[in-house]
Amino acid sequence: MRFPPRPPRPPRRSPTGRHARSPGGPLRALRGPRRALYWALATVLATAAVLLALRPVLDGGDGGDSPHRGVGAAAHRTAQAQAPATPTPDGEDFPAPPRGDRGKPLPDPRTVPAVRSYERADGTGWRPADRAVVIAEDDALTDESKRLAGELGMLYAKDAGGDRPADPGQRGDIRLRLDPGRAGGAEAYRIDVADGGATVTAATDTGVFYGTRTLLQAARAGGGVPPGRIDDRPDRRQRGFMVDIARKHFSAAWLSDRLREMADLKLNQLHLHLSDDQAFRIESDSHPEVVSNPHLTKAQVRDILELAAELHITVIPEIDSPGHLGAVLDAHPDLQLKTPEGSPVEGAIDISKPRAARIVDDLLTEYARLFPGPYMHIGGDEYVALMASDPEARYPHLAAAARERFGAGAAVADLNAAWLNERADTVKKRGKKVKAWNDGFIPGAKVGPDRDREVEYWTGKEAFARDPQAFLEDGWQLVNLNDEYLYYVLGEPNDFTYPTGKRIYEEWTPAVLRGTRPVPERLAGPGKVLGARFAVWGDRAGAQTPEQVAEGVRLPLAALAQKVWDPRKPRPGWGEFADLAGTVRGRG
Repeated sequence: MRFPPRPPRPPRRSPTGRHARSPGGPLRALRGPRRALYWALATVLATAAVLLALRPVLDGGDGGDSPHRGVGAAAHRTAQAQAPATPTPDGEDFPAPPRGDRGKPLPDPRTVPAVRSYERADGTGWRPADRAVVIAEDDALTDESKRLAGELGMLYAKDAGGDRPADPGQRGDIRLRLDPGRAGGAEAYRIDVADGGATVTAATDTGVFYGTRTLLQAARAGGGVPPGRIDDRPDRRQRGFMVDIARKHFSAAWLSDRLREMADLKLNQLHLHLSDDQAFRIESDSHPEVVSNPHLTKAQVRDILELAAELHITVIPEIDSPGHLGAVLDAHPDLQLKTPEGSPVEGAIDISKPRAARIVDDLLTEYARLFPGPYMHIGGDEYVALMASDPEARYPHLAAAARERFGAGAAVADLNAAWLNERADTVKKRGKKVKAWNDGFIPGAKVGPDRDREVEYWTGKEAFARDPQAFLEDGWQLVNLNDEYLYYVLGEPNDFTYPTGKRIYEEWTPAVLRGTRPVPERLAGPGKVLGARFAVWGDRAGAQTPEQVAEGVRLPLAALAQKVWDPRKPRPGWGEFADLAGTVRGRG
């Protein structure tokens, strides 16, 4: 837009009085040495005023790490405080972390889960800054760099262009670095903070990603990270969340939001229970007749899997059998288990029929191809035939089939064990590691379960359920899904109550696998109890909306994340931890 030229300024009227001949005031009246002395004094005073204004910027301590040097720094800080939300690469908007008061020392890192080791050093800490950049020192870290830059309201180095090229001396810069030989495991990382910058180093991109989560949370909670070194790693390899998407439909967007929440908490597994008596909630090409509405399409599942991979989360599908197959049996009623009187048994497939095995194997094979992760869950829980007081008397045709296959004295439990072994073989042929619920392992059966599967321990309430200590002493590896603390069952049926984060935080540990009593310490190490997952079950699907479920699991997931990452007793009290859990998610 053009503006008209200014009109000429009218001539200045000469003032009257003592200095009428000196338009510049008294200074023009000075001559010689006196004038030079006046100029020197004025220069000193002006310089002092400028230095005083710039003191917060030029201070060499932890409070002086603003990258904006000059008299505009205060205005820049005001603009940053009013900055709008910054969209992250995956589309979720959170306010950019506050730039904070640069005149104050930075607190020790405050994150969920807490870092396991931090040693403070002298020097200048790291704070995010909009002219600073995130630099990937390896092409494999490009995604991590771009994501973090977006979350912090900073620049990715290759996108900085002429505005702010990468400068090793720029305060606020972050460097992401791979060191394949670094000890500590694939998920361990180190953060070095000095001279106003931060460097994240790890053996893998997963470790680097977790380091970026720590920087992001520390910025949200405390404005940055003080000078020093963070060394961090998880206590348990498996840290996750399970969602029953069969009995209650959860949208792809809802599941994607949970993935982002999990990633910030350094949780690394999402277990999806795909089928149950009420519904089968994922598109199928091999058996479209079993699919319920609404359901997830395979395109939606692939989008979820892509996001999960970006966030270093493994998705574990579960096709539960031989129980919990009601939705499949609705389309194939001839395969449903029946009593001698001809009454159908809810959810139970007839494991004596070869075609029953073929249909379940078709589904297992189809989803083993769709889900690229290393695990697949074959279920195995609550088969009604085994829950009878005398399974052989109640289901004589199953007992006869067992004797035919395994000889005199074989029982329904043997036929069930063989069924699960065969489903496990189907999964293993597709390169998957097998998981199964603990009540599918029946003690005393002639046919034993394959030894290379992981036991997902959830209950000791079944009449034949084994104590977790017995599994561990027998050499099994367990994952903790203790229904006393980690089961969020919609509608609270069967004496379930919604678990609280407070109770998990204050009472539970990975060693507490059944009830409230831990297994002996010698059996509770990370090589035996591999980790834990928090589970949402949709028994009474209408009891809560998806939004209510998301809010209900928020603090339990944070508490679980803390307890599987760091084996030590947490230092903050529950109230402080709960407040922090909101702050580091950009909610505080």
